[in-house]
This record gives sequence, C-alpha cells and structure tokens, in this order.
Amino acid sequence: MDILALLTTEFHLKPWQVEHAVSLIDQGNTIPFIARYRKEQTGSLDDQVLRELDQRLHYLRGLQKRKEEVAAAIEQCGAMDDALKAALDGAVTLAEVEDLYRPYRPKRRTRASIAREKGLEPLANQIFSQDPRCPDPLTLAASYVNGELEVDTPEDALQGAMDIIAEQLSDDAVIRKRLRSLMMAQGIVRSVASKEEDSVYRLYYDFSEPVRRIPGYRVLAINRGEREEYLKVSVDLDRVKGLAILFQQAVREGNSCSSVVKAAAEDAYDRLIFPSVEREIRASLTERADQAAIGVFSSNLRRILMQPPVKGKRVIGLDPAYRTGCKVAVVDETGSILDTAVIYPTPPHNKKEEAGSILKSFVERYNATIFSIGNGTASRETELFVAQLLPELPDGMSYMVVSEAGASVYSASKLAAQELPQYDVSLRSAASIARRLQDPLAELVKIDPKSIGVGQYQHDMPPKLLDEALDGVVENCVNTVGVDVNTASPALLSHVAGLNATVAKNIVQYRGENGAFSSRTQFKKVPKLGPRTFEQCAGFLRIPESAEVLDRTAVHPESYKAAKQLLKICKYTSDDVTCQRLSDLTSRIQKMGEQTVADQIGVGVPTLWDMAAELMRPGRDPRDQLPPPLLRTDVMEMSDLKPGMELDGTVRNVVDFGAFVDIGVHQDGLVHISQMADRYIRHPSELLAAGDIVKVRVLSVDVEKKRISLTMKTELG
Repeated sequence: MDILALLTTEFHLKPWQVEHAVSLIDQGNTIPFIARYRKEQTGSLDDQVLRELDQRLHYLRGLQKRKEEVAAAIEQCGAMDDALKAALDGAVTLAEVEDLYRPYRPKRRTRASIAREKGLEPLANQIFSQDPRCPDPLTLAASYVNGELEVDTPEDALQGAMDIIAEQLSDDAVIRKRLRSLMMAQGIVRSVASKEEDSVYRLYYDFSEPVRRIPGYRVLAINRGEREEYLKVSVDLDRVKGLAILFQQAVREGNSCSSVVKAAAEDAYDRLIFPSVEREIRASLTERADQAAIGVFSSNLRRILMQPPVKGKRVIGLDPAYRTGCKVAVVDETGSILDTAVIYPTPPHNKKEEAGSILKSFVERYNATIFSIGNGTASRETELFVAQLLPELPDGMSYMVVSEAGASVYSASKLAAQELPQYDVSLRSAASIARRLQDPLAELVKIDPKSIGVGQYQHDMPPKLLDEALDGVVENCVNTVGVDVNTASPALLSHVAGLNATVAKNIVQYRGENGAFSSRTQFKKVPKLGPRTFEQCAGFLRIPESAEVLDRTAVHPESYKAAKQLLKICKYTSDDVTCQRLSDLTSRIQKMGEQTVADQIGVGVPTLWDMAAELMRPGRDPRDQLPPPLLRTDVMEMSDLKPGMELDGTVRNVVDFGAFVDIGVHQDGLVHISQMADRYIRHPSELLAAGDIVKVRVLSVDVEKKRISLTMKTELG
C-alpha cells in the first residue's frame, strides 16, 4: 500500500507536500510548529489539514500493519492464494481486512465447529457444490451416521452439514460487504419504548428514519436512551432483499441440494450475518455521529477560547448563590486578586443595601470598571441587582454574564490550590469568573475542555478521541495567540508546542528563582528544555519586556538574522519596529519583488510575509480582530420580549439543530437551523460559532416552559 499516494489523492495535495509533511511529523515536530514555521516545506498547509493528515497517516499505517498480521496468520494456515492476497492488498478499511480474515480466525466452539469434529465437513462440501449428479441430500447424509460421534440419524448429519454451510456463508467477505452496503442504502433505524413512563426520550418511543439520512445527534440520543433502558433500537431491512444477496452468491437452482443450501442460507442470514452486520451498521453510525459531534464541540471550543479579551481593565467577579451568598473577587489587569468578599443581595437574605455598599467601595478603591457575573444559580437575581446598582456608580461601568461552566471544577482542583492557596474554594471560583472576561484563553486552559459546556453529548463520546481532538484545539489556540512567558501559568505554558507539564513547571520555577526572562536565549537554561524543545516552543513564547524587539514577536529565533536583514534592506531600524513605524513595509517589499527580497534574506515567500506582519505589529493578538464582547448596562425579563423585537446576542453554543443565543434575559434563545438564513444550510456551523455577536429577532416566547424562539431571517414567518 502506497500510503503517501493515498494521502495525496484523499487530501487533493501535491506529492511533495505530503512527503514533506509526513517527514516532518515523523521527525517529531509538533503540528503548530510545522504549520507556522515550515510553510515552505508543506506549501502552507494549515493546522487543521495537518492534524487530519496526521490522523489519517496513523490509520493507514495501522491498516497496513493489520494487513501484514492477517496475511501472516493466513499463510501460517496454508490457506493463502493469489485471489485472497489480491483482496487483502485491495482492502481499504479495517472492516474489509477483518471480513477476509474471518474464515481463518480462531473461533470459539460453534455449531459448525462441533459438526466438523463429527466429520461432517465433506458432507457439507458435497451438498454446497450442488452437483446435479449428486443424489438426494438425505441419501448422502446416511453414510455419515455414526453413533460414536453422536450422529444418530441422517437428519442429524444433514443438520450438521447445514450448520457448516451457514458459517461458511457468514464468513464470506463478499456477502458481508454487499449486505453492509444494502443496509446503509435501504436500512431503517427504528426505536420503540421499553418503558411506559414518560421521559426525555418520548420523541423516540415510536421512531424510524432511513440509515442514510439519520443525523448524528439523533443517533446519539437513541443510543443514550437505549443505555438508560428507555428504548429498544434496531436496524430493519427487507428480509427478502437481504436473502437475495446470499441466494445469488450461494444457491444454484435446479438440483436436489439447492433447497438445503437455501435453508442453510436463511439460517446464516437470520442467526449469524444479519445480527452481526446490524451491529456493524450501528457502530458505523455511532462512529460517524461521534466524529460530527466532536467536530462541533471542537469548533465551539475554538471560538470560546479565542473570544477577544477585555484588556487593561480591573474586573469584579461575582459567583452568585442564594443561601451561601454571592462570592466577590476583585482582580487587577493581570488577574491578580486585590480583594474578596461575600455579599447577600438575593433571597433568602436580601441584604441589597449592604451588598451595594461593598461593591461601591470596591469600585472606588480599585478603579474597577466591569462586573463579570457567573451564569449559574441566582445569576438572574444578581444580574438584576447589579443593573440597578449601575446608575449609582461612575459612568462607564458595565457588566457581562459569562459562562461559569467548569469554574467549580477549577476552584477545587490542585492547580487552583497551588495558584490561590490563601483563598477559599468559592472565592477562587469568583476570581476565575473575573479572569474569564479578561482573558478567556488563559483561564479556560486550566479546565478540562469537556467541562466548558459547549459540546453536545460530550459524555457519550469515546474519551480518547474526544481528548485528542480537544487537546489539539487548545494547543492550536494557545500557539496561535502566543504566550507571555513572564506571566503565563504552568497550565497555559503546558499547551505551548513542544512543552509538557514538567517543563512548564520548570519555566515558572526558573522565573521565580531568577526573575523575569529578558531574552529567549535564557529558555535554554531551564531544566529539561533542550535544543529540540527550544526549537519547537521558542517562537510561541513572547517576552514583551525584552530589549530585543524580535523576542516580542512570533518571529522564530532561527529567523532573527533574516528579519534584521529585511529591516536593513527596507531601510528600517529596531526602533521603528518598537514604535510601529513600518506602515509601508508591505509596499516596499512589493516594489522590490517578494521573491527577490525572500531570496536576499534567505527565507521562503510565506515566511517573508509572516515576518513582515509581525514586524509591522509586534506582539499582535489575533483575537483583537474579532468583535469585542457584548457588555450590558441594563437587564430584561422574558416577559419584556415581544415577537418581532430585534436584539443583539452572543452565541453560547452551536449544535446540530441550531444555536443557543444569550440575549440578556438569562434564558438563552434558540435559533433553529431553519431560522438561520433565507437560504438552505446543511449545518449551523456554516454560519455561526460560539462567541459570535449576532442580531436576532424574537419569534415566540413561552415563559412557563422558559423557551425563546429566535430568527436571523430577514422576514418573519
């Protein structure tokens, strides 16, 4: 199997791109490093394509290895022939390889194996040959009667032969492949209630949908309902059509043995093949649904992590609660805690005046300008309290309700205990809520991505696949933004390309013992951060205070010489970079010719333009190009909403059937996929992602059920 050729075809790439990408991966380079600093070698393949290529590479190598194992096992049995070898070589999935291996795989004791032990395989072969010259099957079977082997009658011998034929048909790779294809094209997924009681699965108590059309979220819902014993699920197929495949493959009409072979085929279909293929189809549907759900989760997570930070502001974080009070944490521009308190503005205490006095004093004493309110228990009442308090505070004060998903997980973690050992668990949570507004990425990387609450059926996903996908998203986001090595936490540093948790802790420890880093070359002094690790991580670690301006950028140290040469030939200095006086750098490069300049400084054209972008805006944050967070100064109730009302909202979650949007009434509204655009769209992710700021109009409001229907269409209806 030519893996490189397959990858080239599947990904529609040039052979040299695949060859270089695979070589770089095999050398141990990280995906972010390859995507950012080896563009000339890969033809500027982005992070997503490289990850998919890496995954496919591992699958194909696993497939090749399994083919070799199966071939060796069949050779050992002495059963390998040219046809089987060709079929094995041509197999493109693990399922096809296992189908070919099925007849030779060691089996547990079956009806067919027992019949073979009784010496009935020659009889089975005679009958299955369906030779017109063969006598009646019972006459054939009579010569195999043997009391010592418990074959007491011709009927016993005939039944044993039929068991062998049934197993042979069940092991036929062609039959299984054709039946699998038929079930994918014409099968029907059905579910019925296994309990009479009402449940969230009532929509699936009498449900059916074609296999080829059923969406992933329904597959996952049905699977969960089955696990919780509310549903019985099956995949149905017209039995006549299914049997026709076996009959075409095995039955030769017009002879005395054909009826026996046909009966054996029916037994094989009902007892062996159909149940097995049904399990395979359901597994395939689940795998496809898992991949789709992981894709949606990854997309949502990427947008949540890449939400624009609220920089240079002091924030008051509020973690609402009823009985135990609202925890308050004031944090400075870097996220350090300045003060904490517990206030009781909500029932059952209702100490609003006292709570207002404390918050006013915090605003005045620390010059805080924004409240960050967690969206959990008592959030609505706390939001109302803050909105009523704003007129009594200095102009410019605002608030934002942020998702507190995972805040309690973080506050009770070892990491939080190490970062904030002097504070109570609940106060740590308030600090985390404040920091989420200041820098979502830096704070959310401390939390298991599955706890951030932007997925769909995430607890049903294969943990290994989900973790790999989400870790890849976090790694991509962290390295896209870059990390200030002098302020970053170990949790954030551990996601930098090439670094692990141990090296990240060593960086923080070195920083604590030796003071802030002043040069990227100092990284090499950190224990366990060797030359290879330095190569992978250096470009993603920033030192804003460094005297070397390039240390503040994403320009890799290996390209410093080229960057300085670029400045020289374009008649700029390092001071020009610091003061951002390179506005016409692009035009100067174009005037001289990009290829000429690239050749002169010894880099490729993609690296040249990346370098120019960094020099023009040193330390740039790609998140700054996105719309800023939607801060609020007032509050609405669901009862205030009227059909046709237009509002600004923040997309909180995107799922297969639509998107949930925060419009400032504490209850997210749903924009169903059918209401997202005036045109047909296949999936909500084509238009929306978590964190997007959108304009919506109210379709309907059900206060009792707490449901809000929204539309993004130009016309209501």
